[in-house]
Amino acid sequence: MATYMHLGEQVDPDAYVICEYRVTTELPMEKAAAAIAAEQSTGTWTDLTTTTERIVDDYGAKVLSIEGDRTVIAFPVEDFSIEVGGVPQILSVIAGNLFGLESIGKLRLEDVTFPKCILEMYKGPRFGAKGLREILDRPEKPLVGTIVKPKIGLPPKETAEYVYEAGAGGLTNSKDDETLTDQRFCPIEDRTIAVAEALDRLASEGHRMVHAINVSTNGDKIVELAEKVQSWGAKQIMVDVITCGFAAVQALAEDPSIKVPIHVHRTMHGALTRDPLHGISMLPITKLVRMCGGDALHIGTLGVGKMSGDPKADLANLNACLDPMGGFKEVMPVCSGGVYPGMIGAMVERSGRNVQIQAGGGVAGHPGGVRKGAMAMCQAVDAAFEGIPVAKYAETHPELRIALDKWGMR
Repeated sequence: MATYMHLGEQVDPDAYVICEYRVTTELPMEKAAAAIAAEQSTGTWTDLTTTTERIVDDYGAKVLSIEGDRTVIAFPVEDFSIEVGGVPQILSVIAGNLFGLESIGKLRLEDVTFPKCILEMYKGPRFGAKGLREILDRPEKPLVGTIVKPKIGLPPKETAEYVYEAGAGGLTNSKDDETLTDQRFCPIEDRTIAVAEALDRLASEGHRMVHAINVSTNGDKIVELAEKVQSWGAKQIMVDVITCGFAAVQALAEDPSIKVPIHVHRTMHGALTRDPLHGISMLPITKLVRMCGGDALHIGTLGVGKMSGDPKADLANLNACLDPMGGFKEVMPVCSGGVYPGMIGAMVERSGRNVQIQAGGGVAGHPGGVRKGAMAMCQAVDAAFEGIPVAKYAETHPELRIALDKWGMR
């Protein structure tokens, strides 16, 4: 009978989806890796009278390497639906039942590489990082934004005033938070119209800014809702990719009626990514978001924010947004989560300049209010862009000095 073990074999990268897994098990790694390959392709827990050597040879996954607790497994492209299945079917193969295998303790999908024939099924970002920069007329400096805080509770008028004050302080971006959609205290139509008026007011004063309206909802309603907020004046939309699904991002990106950039939030990703030994790392998620058409994506704070994260993993996510991949446009990497002015220098040193840095509490928590908080963020970004130590820059910029006095530096 054919085997799933093909250690040392070189396969055509255009004929396989190649995955790297981290395995924690008491089994010999060869047996564990073979069990994963079998479960996710042509096998199961016992021998089958219906399985033939030809089926395993043609459609069985191949274990290509084992090094320590890492194994690389290749799945033939024939295992994937070319037109119908999309990301849901891809994930069912590379990240399906394997996490529940009783014989294996813990298992984590670390990375995935897709062949050309699968990448060609996707269009990628419509705007991407470059498109966002063109909209904002900001060709070189990092984008700098905010999240309206508190994340829920403000009515439409106060939300719009927050956005205006943030823009008046110099910010290029703002957005709804992940839990704000269409609650009674802040109806999405009223909020979108009020924010659009604030953005128009800023534009009349010579400042370009976009705000992402959260359209996260049921899959059969999301394009319709996006069309509505666009008609109400939205300059950007936001979708929570883990809770809504990758297909929601793809539906928005590929629908010709949607003509604004898509900001992708990764809320709930920690349920999949936080355990370093089990689940799915952010790297495959980043690649799938780029394939599906997200224009901007949260990637972590490179080890300097409030959220749990490995700086090396965050940097890998950033690179997955920007590195060449399938001819897709670059995704704007977004660093967000407990950000304040004193950490921006270290962040930009790690991220480079093609990044969007955004702060919620780091803007709204400034003792001088939202506008002063926005000014402090912009000043910190300017200091990093110009290569000036933030403490030195703060000597002639009081808004930044006050922020450093309150939150310190990283």
